Amino acid sequence: MIRVEITRTRGSSPREKGAAMFVTPEGLTGTIGGGQLEYMAIDRARQMLARGEAAARMDVPLGPEIGQCCGGRVELSLTRVAEAPAGPEYPQVLIFGAGHVGRALSRALALLPLRPILIDQRAAELAQATGETRLTPLPEAEIRQASFGTSHIIVTHDHALDFLLAAEALRRLDAPYIGMIGSRTKLTQFRRFARAQGLDTDRLTCPIGAGYSRDKRPEVIAAFTAAEIIGRLTQTISSLNKYPCDS
Repeated sequence: MIRVEITRTRGSSPREKGAAMFVTPEGLTGTIGGGQLEYMAIDRARQMLARGEAAARMDVPLGPEIGQCCGGRVELSLTRVAEAPAGPEYPQVLIFGAGHVGRALSRALALLPLRPILIDQRAAELAQATGETRLTPLPEAEIRQASFGTSHIIVTHDHALDFLLAAEALRRLDAPYIGMIGSRTKLTQFRRFARAQGLDTDRLTCPIGAGYSRDKRPEVIAAFTAAEIIGRLTQTISSLNKYPCDS
């Protein structure tokens, strides 16, 4: 197969430097932004496969010349490889509660560069879900054992369990996003609960998705919560790139 990678961009471009796709004679994995640019790159990659070429470069103006209106310029590197690398390790998002909202969140987040894991104590609820699930009698233990940078969304059927899990999540200072379903009244009650344990609730988003809409349909809540999470993660990555560690 041929690996097609964006090595340089000038001006406006459909994808960033480093974006890549893999082209085989019949298939395609990944994207460099679609449109005429991608069609040209696919065609050139398949020419390479047919001719036995090992490497090539393309310098493509994104304007009237190719019928694309970005207006910038993109340089591509095309390299023959034996196989595509393993998929990226996406940031984990633990979703606690496999009810209607939890299942909708699992479906919505699976469409993003994230790894949602739906967690519940009830096997019957998890059986209705798609994607990765975990059945456990101690969901709070999943928070303690979560990998660095995991986000947590709490949407269980039990307010007391919600409070327990939210408090546990707030103890994880590495969590970029912590969200809990609920109302303003529930948030006020939780703040009293958390204050008694010496926890700062400023990092908690509650209600989830409410910054965009008051619609309470599970799929709508899931869509807006997904936007919150991906926005928070993007901000976190930007901050790390702006202020890298000395090491």
